[in-house]
Amino acid sequence: MVIRKTRFLLALLLAAMAIFPLGCGREKSRPVTTMEAPVIDSGPISGTWEDGVWAYKGIPYAAPPVGELRWKEPQPVTPWKEVRPCTEYGPACIQPEWPYPVGRDFFAIREQSEDCLYLNVWSPAGDTGERLPVMVWIHGGGFTVGSGSQILYEGKYLAKKGVVVVTINYRLGPFGFMAHPKLSKESPRGVSGNYGLLDQIEALKWVQRNIDRFGGDPQNVTIFGESAGGASVCCLMASPLAEGLFHKAIVQSGAFLSMGMPSARRQEDLKEAERLGERISAALGCTAERDELAALRSKDARQVLEAFEKNAAGLIGRASIGPVVDGHVLPKAPQEVFAEGRQHKVPLLIGCNADEGMLFLGNRDLDLQQYRAALSFIYGKWAPEVEAMFPASKDGEVRDAFNRLFTSLGFGGPSRHAAVCTARVGAPVYVYLFTMRSREVSSRHMGAYHGYELPFVFGTLVRYLGQEEQRLSEAMMNYWTRFASKGDPNGGQEPDWPRFSEDSDAYQELGAEVGPKRGYYLEAYLLLKRMNNME
Repeated sequence: MVIRKTRFLLALLLAAMAIFPLGCGREKSRPVTTMEAPVIDSGPISGTWEDGVWAYKGIPYAAPPVGELRWKEPQPVTPWKEVRPCTEYGPACIQPEWPYPVGRDFFAIREQSEDCLYLNVWSPAGDTGERLPVMVWIHGGGFTVGSGSQILYEGKYLAKKGVVVVTINYRLGPFGFMAHPKLSKESPRGVSGNYGLLDQIEALKWVQRNIDRFGGDPQNVTIFGESAGGASVCCLMASPLAEGLFHKAIVQSGAFLSMGMPSARRQEDLKEAERLGERISAALGCTAERDELAALRSKDARQVLEAFEKNAAGLIGRASIGPVVDGHVLPKAPQEVFAEGRQHKVPLLIGCNADEGMLFLGNRDLDLQQYRAALSFIYGKWAPEVEAMFPASKDGEVRDAFNRLFTSLGFGGPSRHAAVCTARVGAPVYVYLFTMRSREVSSRHMGAYHGYELPFVFGTLVRYLGQEEQRLSEAMMNYWTRFASKGDPNGGQEPDWPRFSEDSDAYQELGAEVGPKRGYYLEAYLLLKRMNNME
């Protein structure tokens, strides 16, 4: 009797399976995945367990942009079947030497290649069923240097705060942003340049498709970046192509540099960017070739880089290139998109450092004549008003005046513009000013210089500094991860951080003291509004 009953139940089960197959009514699922062996959409991978966090390094998110794919939109990865070990960082984009007087050891770039479209994931999740907030880091470096694998950006310390951290590489310099009339003609969009921004967008699409395999929540993604990475965040907030790919944004010393440095605006124009591409092509001897683009794509990457460095003059004597207003990735300059209230309406945490300009000065000293010549070149008819705001009457005063000018007009005023415009569309905004001064012998004279906040945000290297720095790092990591979790940095033991509005003009000081202050670069912001016809 028991045997008959068992056979009956088994037959009933088989019949049910025939009528209602497994997975019926659901999307076709990928193979079973675990934290030890995630199965992403291109194939299975493995990572390592490091100090309480899963780490997966060197995951390809797009095909290698080499050969015929140089200066093309990112293409899909070729899938694989065998488990791919993701235990070593992928190469960074080919780039010049680190150009700044500090950070060479911390920002060392080891392996470089055009085959550079890799990302890294750190996850504290116990299993793939968790839905942790996701933070996607976009590195800085003037759109010409850097990578997501630099030691300062190791994600495990931030991940321990309960978030999944992703750091990405993207194409840089002439590989990421060179435009050319024939590249524009070749493209079905009729534009060129912005390949680096398209890489970032592709990486965010990869996050949407795959981050749940690492215990992350694709519906709770925060993009954050510093310098060129912060500018990239603003570009993504302004780009229609990035809609729905992220839900919060953090901008560290980024915003809209050309808003405060008008001479930089020229390189954002597509036609001007195409002219730079023509100069690079001429320097490489490709203009006389029957197929100019094929000739350009056949050149060794180092040759392309050298031609770029010789033909792309920047504000401070270094080769400069970056995003262009192409009508496709960027419909207008990002600061204009923000002014019109057409940016993606997501919570924003934004700020800058108190001595941004010192890194760009380095160890050089400007005299009064050079200072005034620089003002005339950068600001034209506005130079007298700028000099009145940041005066210097003798050579010994120039360094401090330049630091205050570059900090206020290059970073403070533009970040206030982003904050004001975001608050006006009803999204929560939290503004900060980082004031912790460096105590290192080699950089003590530089104060709270550009990029000095990075180890505080990631919790890297700060453990080798003093207790005051460690306390600040802990506070900043808590603020950043709480914001990523719920769009509000408050809720812990740290001092309350007031929400920014034009009326309150509130910001949070992050330094030896942590707490609310009022009055964030208002004078610089008002000047920039007049200068950019945004009254």
